[in-house]
Amino acid sequence: MNRGAKVMLWLLLFALTLPSAAQQAQPAGQSAEAKPEWQQIPTPPLPPFHPQEPRRIQLKNGMVIFLQEDHELPLIGGSMRIRGGGREVPAAKTGMMSVYGEAWRTGGTRTRTGDELDDFLEARAAKVETGAGVDSTTIGFDCLKEDFADVFAVFLDLLRNPEFRQDKIDLAKEQLNTGISRRNDQIGEIAGREATKLAWGAKNPYARQAEYATVAAIARQDLLDFHKKYLHPNNVILGITGDFDSKEMEARLRQAFDAWPRGPAFKEAPANFQGARPGIYFIPKEDVNQSAIRMVYPVDVTRHSPDYYAIVAMNEVLGGGFASRLITNVRSKKGLAYAVGGGISVPFDHPGMMRLAMGTKSQSTVEGSQALKEEMRGMIEHPATEEELRRAKDDILNSFIFNFDSKAKVLRERMAYEFYGYPADFLERYRAGIEKVTTADVARVAAKYLHPDRLAVLVVGHDKEFDKPLSALGPVTPIDITIPPPPGQEKPAQAGGEADTAAAPAESNAAGKALMAKVVEGLGGAAKVDAVKAYQFKGNLKNAPGVGEIDFERTVVLPDSRYTAMQAGMGSMAVVVTAKAAFMSSGDESRDLSPEQREDIENSIKRDPLNVAQHLNDPKYVFTAAGNAKVGEVEGAVLEVNADGAPVQWVVDPKSGRILRVEFKRLTQGKWVDRVETNSDFRTVSGITVPFKNDIVEDGKPGGTTEIIELVINPPVDPKRFERPAPAGK
Repeated sequence: MNRGAKVMLWLLLFALTLPSAAQQAQPAGQSAEAKPEWQQIPTPPLPPFHPQEPRRIQLKNGMVIFLQEDHELPLIGGSMRIRGGGREVPAAKTGMMSVYGEAWRTGGTRTRTGDELDDFLEARAAKVETGAGVDSTTIGFDCLKEDFADVFAVFLDLLRNPEFRQDKIDLAKEQLNTGISRRNDQIGEIAGREATKLAWGAKNPYARQAEYATVAAIARQDLLDFHKKYLHPNNVILGITGDFDSKEMEARLRQAFDAWPRGPAFKEAPANFQGARPGIYFIPKEDVNQSAIRMVYPVDVTRHSPDYYAIVAMNEVLGGGFASRLITNVRSKKGLAYAVGGGISVPFDHPGMMRLAMGTKSQSTVEGSQALKEEMRGMIEHPATEEELRRAKDDILNSFIFNFDSKAKVLRERMAYEFYGYPADFLERYRAGIEKVTTADVARVAAKYLHPDRLAVLVVGHDKEFDKPLSALGPVTPIDITIPPPPGQEKPAQAGGEADTAAAPAESNAAGKALMAKVVEGLGGAAKVDAVKAYQFKGNLKNAPGVGEIDFERTVVLPDSRYTAMQAGMGSMAVVVTAKAAFMSSGDESRDLSPEQREDIENSIKRDPLNVAQHLNDPKYVFTAAGNAKVGEVEGAVLEVNADGAPVQWVVDPKSGRILRVEFKRLTQGKWVDRVETNSDFRTVSGITVPFKNDIVEDGKPGGTTEIIELVINPPVDPKRFERPAPAGK
């Protein structure tokens, strides 16, 4: 009999053993509490949980090593956790650990670039990765057993000789800035971020966020200094798992690390957990038809607390699974939530957070908020029943094992206990701790830790569509999530994610004026630059995402007019901006540009290097030297330019005065994006030296390459090019 036939026969026999409909009917006199037969099937107890403990080794220099043999596959993996992270970074450089974690690996070592390491590792199907968090940094590897020696050598080289190359730092900063520019796009992201600030305080290292200014303040030396300060053996835990012999691996690791000198003792930076006042907080977002609701306050509890296991069980009853009260009552019965959940987080080493979360349609915002609070009060007024607790404990324990169903997972957990100072058998204690929880324990911790009167209630949504005014819940405090602008700019990115690039004039600094004078010299000198009244070029854009290849011709008449004609597969089109008009046309048809489109092109003309160079002594044009940045192999100087309200950042070759890289905001497909143009192929035409090629990156992604085919300085200009075409038939 084949397997399919056996399965069908088993199902048939099972069906024959089920009671008929008549048998399922309750006979007269039978107790209403009698359980159906399927509920009377005895559930066997869970087997004992004794995970394979990794072997712990401590070197004389204080370094702790864990070895976990696993011979199932010919693989070896390792992870090193180093004390020190975002908590130890000054607030003025928030975001540094993101850059550090990225550039540590991509920046390569003193002898090999990150790109060369990519090729080396990919040829071996291996990886070495770095990362950083709020309390630690990590470096790890994975490889085939046969390649361990080669890959471990790369691991050690990155550990000891990181180069943090400037171009990779710049790329990491660009990616971080892209995230900043997009951080107000998603309603859930806004709610989670701002609720954390309300719970723990905006200045708390677990809640603070990177800004353009803090990213700009990060320098390569900061990363080198951090690495030197915290990378000491007595500050490190290394875990290795896989197909190896522990004695041989220990000998290899001792050879690699025994001579590493001990460093100073680690001192954790203090963190103040100061939550916001209870009340109603609101963030308007009019481009959505739903609300994100968060209710939070800080809770002074860690996993060291004897209440830990009872809190875990209470969380499961309240909002931890599909049988929880929040899901059953708020989502299923009342139909008020797309998603709902919550409970008390219990971290290893810092205070936790009471957090209730809900996503609901705009029209049920107030009712849904009230329902959340009702369920929280209900945990106090109507404690968990024996059945609720039994189901919660079953869910916790039956899913618990899947968190540690491999030796690698057990190793990671054991390393965490070592890192935070927990007993080695804390994992094995977990099951017994949960099993001992009683309904009295759950009622006790609910009364102790649940305080509806302490809640800071955050609502993100479109208040004009709410079922009731939000003030029905209490006095409303608005929260401004406007993104502060990059240094040198005045108007910030708006809450919806758009950007307004105007900036207030300030005074130039001496170094900035001197660097701009060098740019003028690199363009061809003041006399040549001032003689330029207009220029015209033909160009080509290749590899633009979603566009392909475009041929275009552009005429710029300084200081305020631009004509661009484009030819692509979809046809031809012209875009014109002058002091008096801004429109696009195709054939005899034309339409006005939007205010944002017009502003984008006007700013582009203002920040044109030739235009800026002609305003070297204009007080409306501000020049600020802002450190150094590497472009390729050239150590460039950063020049921030405020071109009469149009900000732009240049990286200038201090020797030639050439602008190597340009960074600014521009409008692309209706959205403001961060654009980076890397210039090359500099040529001189009529005494003016300009790049004939630039590679484009927008929001961290490749945006194509522009090449100039022909350039003419001071060409004859046909004024009709700047006139709107007459409608057909007129």
